[in-house]
Amino acid sequence: MIGTYVGIGALTHDFGFGLGWALASTALVWAGPAQVILVSALGAGVAPIETALAVGVSSARLLPMVISLLPLIRRPQTRYRALVLPAHLTAVTMWIEALRLLPQVPREARIPFANGVGCGFMAAAQAGTLIGYYLATSLPPLLTAGLLFLTPISFLISTTRNCRLMSDWLALAFGLVLGPLMAAWQMGLDLLWSGVLGGSLAYGIHRLREALK
Repeated sequence: MIGTYVGIGALTHDFGFGLGWALASTALVWAGPAQVILVSALGAGVAPIETALAVGVSSARLLPMVISLLPLIRRPQTRYRALVLPAHLTAVTMWIEALRLLPQVPREARIPFANGVGCGFMAAAQAGTLIGYYLATSLPPLLTAGLLFLTPISFLISTTRNCRLMSDWLALAFGLVLGPLMAAWQMGLDLLWSGVLGGSLAYGIHRLREALK
């Protein structure tokens, strides 16, 4: 987490944005790839509306994560306003760890727990942004790019660690195959479609195996 945001902090500095802007974008966007799009697009002079659209499309991948997490933390008497912060804090790393740890937490404590996990990751990201911003002049471009690459690698390792069922492994395998293919074919929304198709195929095979038992 910190390594990724060191790269983002350095990128923000290189495009001429202020430290306050960098820290605010980390807190408000809270998605590494979307933040890279935001910084690079605005830094290159792209219109704000087009930039917002690109950031929104990039962040669409987080919607299924929020949808799958909220039922785990919500109770019948939970107010919608209590779900705003955990929904905002739901990013890849927080989502993976929350799904792994929440079943062990009493339901009445799950919203504070999710907020605590998310805020902990947010604090680490802010520290990384701050470090990267001030180290920008001494970081080689290749190292900055490598630090940004830590996010997908971390996601892949964490997802692999959490695989339990055959459907989990199938979804992971289909995603690893479909993702590069769709990116090479320039399908558009390649990450989203890889997840939808890979997950659907894995679920279909799982249901078929269950029916044949």
